Amino acid sequence: MRDHITEIVIFTALFLLVSGMGFVAARWRAPQDMLHLDEWGLGGRSFGAWITWFLIGGDLYTAYTFVAVPALIFGAGAAGFFAVPYTVIIYPMVFLVLIRLWSVSHRHGFVTPADFVRTRFGSPTLALLVAITGIVATMPYIALQLVGIEAVLKAMGVTGEGWLARHAPIIVAFAILAAYTYQSGLRAPALIAFVKDTLIYVVILVAVLYLPYKLGGWGHIFDAADAKFAASQAPNDGILLNANNQLQYVTLALGSALALFLYPHSVTGVLASRNRTVIKRNMSALPAYSLLLGLIALLGYMAIASGVQPLPGSRPGTVDNNTVVPLLFDQQFPAWFAGVAFAAIGIGALVPAAIMSIAAANLFTRNIYKEYLRKDATPAQEAHVSKITSLVVKVGAVAFIIFLDPQFSIDLQLIGGVIILQTGPAVALGLYTRWLHRGGLIAGWVAGMGLGMWMLYQIPNAAGRKHFGGSAFPLSEFGFDTKRTIYVGLVAVFVNLLVAVVTTLILRAAKTPDGVDGTVADDYFADEGDPRLEKARVTPEAVGSST
Repeated sequence: MRDHITEIVIFTALFLLVSGMGFVAARWRAPQDMLHLDEWGLGGRSFGAWITWFLIGGDLYTAYTFVAVPALIFGAGAAGFFAVPYTVIIYPMVFLVLIRLWSVSHRHGFVTPADFVRTRFGSPTLALLVAITGIVATMPYIALQLVGIEAVLKAMGVTGEGWLARHAPIIVAFAILAAYTYQSGLRAPALIAFVKDTLIYVVILVAVLYLPYKLGGWGHIFDAADAKFAASQAPNDGILLNANNQLQYVTLALGSALALFLYPHSVTGVLASRNRTVIKRNMSALPAYSLLLGLIALLGYMAIASGVQPLPGSRPGTVDNNTVVPLLFDQQFPAWFAGVAFAAIGIGALVPAAIMSIAAANLFTRNIYKEYLRKDATPAQEAHVSKITSLVVKVGAVAFIIFLDPQFSIDLQLIGGVIILQTGPAVALGLYTRWLHRGGLIAGWVAGMGLGMWMLYQIPNAAGRKHFGGSAFPLSEFGFDTKRTIYVGLVAVFVNLLVAVVTTLILRAAKTPDGVDGTVADDYFADEGDPRLEKARVTPEAVGSST
């Protein structure tokens, strides 16, 4: 049995180092007044190209990505590579969309996507739906960062007996995270992202050079994976896609791409940028992370070739595939470098978890607290409420892991992708057209969300749960004579948009009043140096009647 002391010491030292950086971050680019959402929640809207690159990269490529993508490939083969093409196609798709969002948000002082929807469509109801959707979709995503940390702790043997001993390290880690996020806001993950991404790049580059050499070369690795899947009882598993899972692969990749920058935490990183040029450069440079993701994915096949056996899962008779990458590192690397690799995964959980909690807190503060509970809230009161809410969000994320089966949290994240897609017509299309009626967008959201939930309810999983077991919906349920499946989110958002268009036509024919558009065409092209940039915030009373 390997002595894990060296791994634990190095993991702890690096974890404490970045925690200290999180507290120091409050003095980094320190503003005169931190009690303002622009400062605490968006880092002063002043991050340049390098900081934004590390921040968004650290936000999108998480600890869960580090362990879950290779785990999916370890278990199912080629289907797990869907994460690679979707992170490639997303950047040209959102290149122009995000600079328009940046411009209108900076001119009007928007902090969240729901702020934009509120002003664009003059509908607090639609903005509330967008805000609630964002919060609900983000919560399990934060919890999943803990899945990555737990996988590392299991590999290092830090799994005590009893409830408290088993979960104490996670609780302590997130308590530290909560403390420095409360103090430093978005500056903390922005500063830590430099260390996190550097560690991950070093670990993965070493892994893809060293491990194939040690395991007998790439030919042996792929042969071992092919032999494993050939002996599998699952017909869709293999190193190549087959006729039954190709449609699911394509629709899941496309749907995931469309959802990625609808998540509030992705928008938070974008709005923290200094100008439009920073965003353009980042959309051009961020695919470098996609190359890294492709290399990370191959760790799943390396784990097969090395004979890794996943640790037992939380339920009797199950295994935890999320432990295969930490176990691979534990078995193949020297103890000191395994400790570095484990720290890269653990720190990789802190950056996105901090940004996600800040984004969810901003949504609550701006679009629920200020809109419905205290319309005259001052900037300092907004910042204070957002800081408190970020703590509550983190407590909720820890509760997800402690009281729910981790596998259910993973399924919830898949559901989160379906949910957040339903904000696409209002947020993404709203940046280009005001033609859709606010009532049509609300009706579309209800239809898409309802259909998506119904489809997800019909899906079982391999562990025996009958409902909400994934996002691959069998087409046979729609009457097709086929074994193919399709991604729920893409079907639901298509119905959402269809209902929104039809309802808009009906409401316009009936001459139903629409909300007042609080933006003008020039708002979507504003850039740094514009004398009207960041003018007085639009108040709820200034954007017209409510729906």
